[in-house]
Amino acid sequence: MNITIHRGSREIGGTCIELSTTNTRILLDAGLPLASGSASIDLARIAPDAAIISHPQQDHYGMITDLPDNVPVYIGKLAKELLDATRIFLQVPLHSNTFRTFEAWQSFRIGDFQVTPYLMDHSAVDAFGLLVEAEGKRLFYSGDFRGHGKKRGLFEAFVKKPPTGIDLLFMEGTMMERTNDDFPSEDAVQQRIGEIVANQQNISFLISSSQNVDRLVSAYNACVAADKVFVIDFYTAWVLEKVKSISAGVRAMDLRRIAVLRDGRSAGRQYGIMANDRSRFAGFMNEVFKRAITLEQLHARPDRYLMLAKLGPTTSKRVASFIADTPVNIIYSQWLGYLKSDLAGYTDVGTMNAYRDGEVAGVCFHYAHTSGHATVQDLQRFAKSVNPKVLIPIHTEYGHRYSTVFDNVVMHADGKAFEL
Repeated sequence: MNITIHRGSREIGGTCIELSTTNTRILLDAGLPLASGSASIDLARIAPDAAIISHPQQDHYGMITDLPDNVPVYIGKLAKELLDATRIFLQVPLHSNTFRTFEAWQSFRIGDFQVTPYLMDHSAVDAFGLLVEAEGKRLFYSGDFRGHGKKRGLFEAFVKKPPTGIDLLFMEGTMMERTNDDFPSEDAVQQRIGEIVANQQNISFLISSSQNVDRLVSAYNACVAADKVFVIDFYTAWVLEKVKSISAGVRAMDLRRIAVLRDGRSAGRQYGIMANDRSRFAGFMNEVFKRAITLEQLHARPDRYLMLAKLGPTTSKRVASFIADTPVNIIYSQWLGYLKSDLAGYTDVGTMNAYRDGEVAGVCFHYAHTSGHATVQDLQRFAKSVNPKVLIPIHTEYGHRYSTVFDNVVMHADGKAFEL
């Protein structure tokens, strides 16, 4: 088996690994890079027979638009639904790729390769590690994973019974120079959100991603415990509806403590998208309007509500409209790196930093977030359980540190082919 890391040996995001035999060539992920100045990849020149996407985040799938439409893209069933959801609500055409969906622990073949997906605990749903076998060799690609989320049982089950006889492990290391000390688990985040909303006298805004389903569940659970209502938008409600269709553990429109905002420019645009696609949304729209709520209702009793929000001017204007004698809470629940000043041009992070620095009267800033990636301790447990003959760093800026905490580490630079 021949291998080339096209991107990912020295950076987080944009991962793309090529595997080939005499007859078959595949890609493990085809992600858009997060770092400026990242190397470009010519997928047309690589000419893979297929690509396998580990999970539905842009830094792992964003380059599939560069693949010819007839090249199969393998992806989890729910992950494909979420790719579609994003494009539907952005009002851009769906991907024209040829998709083939897979299920956890169900092996499938692509030419010479046999692939078995392992469902992992991650902040993105439908995230998989991949066991790849060909020409008598066994390779495991970790994808992105952690051991402290709502699905941490998957991590514990994996380290107790990992795939055996692994010749090469590609293992992510996003957290090699970071800690999770403030909030070591998703449960700790849920507890903190609950403490804030239980004591609020005005509305609270939760700054988080609609596709971080673990965080949505944490927010919902916190609202139930505190006798509050979690307010989301139509898009987030649709994401939960798609998750509900796959996982019985997550419900959406039947939840007593969820309301869907129907007022405002964004809500109007999202409603228009659904109204113009009734064949897709008809039944959903009937359910979602049972949970609809207006801005007028929120202003009447703001202390009853926790509202999901995004970085941007719409949130800033909405926060300003609620400022009164009692403070508005901003619960920032994602990576603090997004608040770097060089992002201010299009995400309004300048205002968010002003909240954080206490420069806006009537606003209290709170941080409540845990990483979607494994701590060094859990990376060590993962690597020890797999016990590969060779461990290669991927999706990390600190591959040079792997040999200090893991065994059998070999470094391979981007663009350099090697044989397994």
